Amino acid sequence: MSTITRDPGPADAATESQALDAYSRIVVEVAERLAPSVANLRVMRRTRGGQVPSGAGSAFALTPDGFLLTCAHVVTGRSGQARPSSGRASFVDGRELKFEVVGADRLSDLAVLRVEGGDLEPAVLGDAEALRVGQLVVAIGNPNGFAGSVTAGVVSALGRSLPARAGRSVRFIDNVIQTDAALNPGNSGGALVDSSCRVIGVNTAVAGVGLGLAVPINSATRQIVGALMTEGRVRRAYIGIAGGPRPLPPQARSRLGRKGGVEVVEVVEGSPAERGGVRAEDLIVELHGQPIERVDEVQRLMTGDAIGQSVAVKVLRGERLLDLEIRPVELSE
Repeated sequence: MSTITRDPGPADAATESQALDAYSRIVVEVAERLAPSVANLRVMRRTRGGQVPSGAGSAFALTPDGFLLTCAHVVTGRSGQARPSSGRASFVDGRELKFEVVGADRLSDLAVLRVEGGDLEPAVLGDAEALRVGQLVVAIGNPNGFAGSVTAGVVSALGRSLPARAGRSVRFIDNVIQTDAALNPGNSGGALVDSSCRVIGVNTAVAGVGLGLAVPINSATRQIVGALMTEGRVRRAYIGIAGGPRPLPPQARSRLGRKGGVEVVEVVEGSPAERGGVRAEDLIVELHGQPIERVDEVQRLMTGDAIGQSVAVKVLRGERLLDLEIRPVELSE
């Protein structure tokens, strides 16, 4: 049987036009709403001979009175050996303001800056936990120094892990957002925005052609940002795993009364998790007496108060439920 390909008629063309117009309207609205909040950063590093340029990137305003959010590697360098103390932030309205680094946390790749003066247009923060694969997102930043550049794409995957290093410490940034919105050098620190004009991620890495990664905005990263704003540092507990969400097997789902857990993808050698008996492919279902279904629930419990304390962990290993004990250590650079 042969198949006849039908030419799109006027009705089909109108439908396609409407869909394209709707897509365009969303991207245009996001660009217009967020462009005033996004800054182009020129980073300076102190040397014995004075300040010298050391890099560039993007940032976006958090508050009207001068706080900006960016990636830690933008203002500290990938190695973290040189920590610049200042730089210039340029906005689309023509203002160029000096900034200081308030605090940088390389293990989440987030940093808070403060610019001189105020009257900024703050971005509205969303919640990456509500994202779905295939959802439209828009990236705004300054790739290769081209200020206010906008690219659009979709969320191509969720729940990725991205290794971050600070000195000898290694931590995995969990629930990283993967997008096919085009990112280039200079986009780091810029905003990844949903169709409601809310920032749901901080663009952090280009992992390949059509493969960009962003640190999610969620309850865990909000706590990090708050600590950087108030204390200039983050004090956190560390157990040494990389993980992602995974549905529970039917039998365990019925037994525990919940749908999912956190699968341990990797256990860092010599970490508290390894010493406590946690293995790769374990499913963490309970931590410190709290049900666990998402990675951010693990991170939310890894606060400074948990350092040195005995933490009960319940894991599903095959068909067995095991009770383990981990004693977190302080994660420091």
